[in-house]
Amino acid sequence: MALASMSTGLKWQRMAAPILVILILAMMVLPLPPFMLDMLFTFNIALSMIVLLISLYTLKPLEFSVFPTVLLMTTLLRLSLNVASTRIVLLEGHTGTDAAGKVIEAFGHFLVGGNYAVGLVVFLILVLINFTVITKGAGRIAEVSARFTLDAMPGKQMAIDADLNAGLIGEDEARKRRAEIAQEADFYGSMDGASKFIKGDAVAGIIIMVINVIGGLLVGILQHDLDLSTAASNYTLLTIGDGLVAQVPALIISTAAGIVVSRVSSEEDLNQQLLSQMFGKPQVLFMTAGILTLLGIIPGMPHIAFLLMGAGLAGLAYWIGEQAKARAAQPVAIEAPPQAPESEDVGWHDVAPVDRLGLEVGYRLVPLVDRTQDGELLKRIRGIRKKIAQDLGFLVPPVHIRDNLQLKPNVYRVSLKGVVMAENEAITGKFLAINPGRVFGTLQGQNTTDPAYGLPAVWIDAGLRDQAQTYGYTVVDAGTVIATHISKIINEHAP
Repeated sequence: MALASMSTGLKWQRMAAPILVILILAMMVLPLPPFMLDMLFTFNIALSMIVLLISLYTLKPLEFSVFPTVLLMTTLLRLSLNVASTRIVLLEGHTGTDAAGKVIEAFGHFLVGGNYAVGLVVFLILVLINFTVITKGAGRIAEVSARFTLDAMPGKQMAIDADLNAGLIGEDEARKRRAEIAQEADFYGSMDGASKFIKGDAVAGIIIMVINVIGGLLVGILQHDLDLSTAASNYTLLTIGDGLVAQVPALIISTAAGIVVSRVSSEEDLNQQLLSQMFGKPQVLFMTAGILTLLGIIPGMPHIAFLLMGAGLAGLAYWIGEQAKARAAQPVAIEAPPQAPESEDVGWHDVAPVDRLGLEVGYRLVPLVDRTQDGELLKRIRGIRKKIAQDLGFLVPPVHIRDNLQLKPNVYRVSLKGVVMAENEAITGKFLAINPGRVFGTLQGQNTTDPAYGLPAVWIDAGLRDQAQTYGYTVVDAGTVIATHISKIINEHAP
């Protein structure tokens, strides 16, 4: 019984999108009563608000990857409603301003005060804002993001391969990351094209308005014997109301598109980012409050508005500062370091045997292998041993790690049964940008070669990491460099 109901639900879910598209297209052909138009216009406004709120609460653009399709559907819905309302306006507009439903009448009367000249100006301003500001900017951001995402794909994929070879991730995680990279490129490419829907919608809105006004005047004067003033008042107000009730959701959807493509992926939604980054520094708020207060005491300025706003910002800055002090004053629990066991007498166990696998590091690389400093290289070596055990079917002996003051500070040495197999350099705090053979620019840094595969590479500062990935470099940190080198040595000498 449960399986039957579940399969029925899945069938309805699969049929939902085709049914919705067919209904939207049917609205262009079938006549709709005014009440149904009111419900559909209200649904259009509610849908645009849902899309806007979802865009505000997403953490990264790929969480709303269906947005380009939603953009097309909402645009098609608005145009279908325009066609349906145009039919009613031209057929029933001579009966009064409520001929096309209460929603259009409310937008024509309440929002612009029943003045069709004011309504015409407001409509044109909304179209210009939507077309020349929001849509154009969102389209440009999507275009540039798509281009840089495509350029950075080879470097990101090679970084995934490096982590996979080093044993840091498994096959499933690597497959998931590759799919995310491809999906990200597809998303920005789709958004670049989808922004043209909004552009066409704005142009269509202006043309539909002109057609409705001219057609309404001709129908009212020639077919229904209305005088010019009455025909102009009825049909123009209906047309302006129809245009506004369509352009307001269009403006909301365009704003959502701009928010989605301009977001930077993070662990915070837009609300948290705005509060923490714009209102997280009380010094800025205090300075703004001081400037507003100075403007408020200048003769001829609106004193109440400036002084009230300055006092409000000063109070907000004081409250934020007190909250920060309270958080800083909270005691931080410090764990006591583990006590070292008591020293025992010297015995044969103190004689160090020859290591089957050994890693010696200079003093600057010690943080990578220090347990007390959460050395990342220790985890990566464990991942390498686990991966090789799964792939080759035997257990790799533990890697004996120790520091060697005779080595240069950034040098590491890998030995196999006491024989040095490799010795190279890794710089902590920097990243190794490896040239896979096809890059789009040069980087400033220390030129070198990848110790594992001998590819040309550059040690770069952390601030150049994103630029290097954009140029097509494979960017890895010092721990990954050493781990990849160890993994290659173990695989080559596994027999």
